[in-house]
Amino acid sequence: MRIIVTRPAAQATPWVQSLAQHGLHAAALPLIEIVPTPDTAAVTAAWQQLADARLVMFVSANAVEHFFALRPPQAAWPPHTQAAAPGPGTTRALQDAGVPISQIVEPAPDSAQFDSEALWQVLRLQDWQGAAVQVVRGDGGRDWLADTLREHGARVGFVSAYRRSAPRWDNAAQSLLADALAQPADHLWFFSSSEAIDHLMARLDERALALPAGAKALATHPRIAARATTAGFSPVWQSLPTLPEVVACIQSIAL
Repeated sequence: MRIIVTRPAAQATPWVQSLAQHGLHAAALPLIEIVPTPDTAAVTAAWQQLADARLVMFVSANAVEHFFALRPPQAAWPPHTQAAAPGPGTTRALQDAGVPISQIVEPAPDSAQFDSEALWQVLRLQDWQGAAVQVVRGDGGRDWLADTLREHGARVGFVSAYRRSAPRWDNAAQSLLADALAQPADHLWFFSSSEAIDHLMARLDERALALPAGAKALATHPRIAARATTAGFSPVWQSLPTLPEVVACIQSIAL
C-alpha cells in the first residue's frame, strides 16, 4: 500500500523519508502550495514590535518558517515574549528557529488532539487582560483562538506571513493521482488539512473525474476526517499528527 502524503512540499518530503525509514511505501502529492507573502512590510513591522507582545501564536510550521525568513539581521527572540504552537511540528520549527523551549507554549503531550482548543487549555491559566497578542498565519484561517483570547481581554492582531494556494502539478504528480484513482485499494491518502481535500476535489471536478469507491484516507484531526468522509473517502481513519502515532495507525491498517 502506498501512502500519499498531501502536505505542502516542504513538509511532505521529510514525511515521505520518515515513513520510508519505518518500512512504509510513501509518495508526496502536495495539495497546498505555500508561497511568501507579498506584504513583507507587515512581517518586518511585527518583528519591530515583538518585544511588546506577551504572546506570538504560530498556526503552523509554515508560519514559523516564513516569519523567521524575514527576521531582521541580529534580531533575537525577546526574553519576555512567549511563542505558542498548536502541535509538535510547530514546536520543532520554533526550536529550530532559535526560540528557547522555556518560552514555547504548546498543548500537553497527552492531549487528545493538537489544535487551538488544546492550546487554549494551557493558555487559559494566564491572565490575558490588556495583553498584546500576535497571530502569525497565512492569508486567513480559523479565528477561534483569537476570538477566545479577545473574550479574555487580550488585544489580538494578525500577521500574514505566507499565502496558500492550489498546487501546480508536474507530470509525476498527475501520474500519482491517476494511479490512486485507478487502484484505490493500493493507496492511502494522508491528510493534515481540510483545505488539501478541497483542492483535490476541485481538481477532480475540473477534469470531470470522480473519487473512486473504496478510496481510503487517514486524517490527523476530527474536522479533517469529517471533511474526508463528506468528500467520499471510506473508510477514514484518525491519528494524532506525530510520526509514531501515524506509523502505528498505518501499520494497523495494513494488517
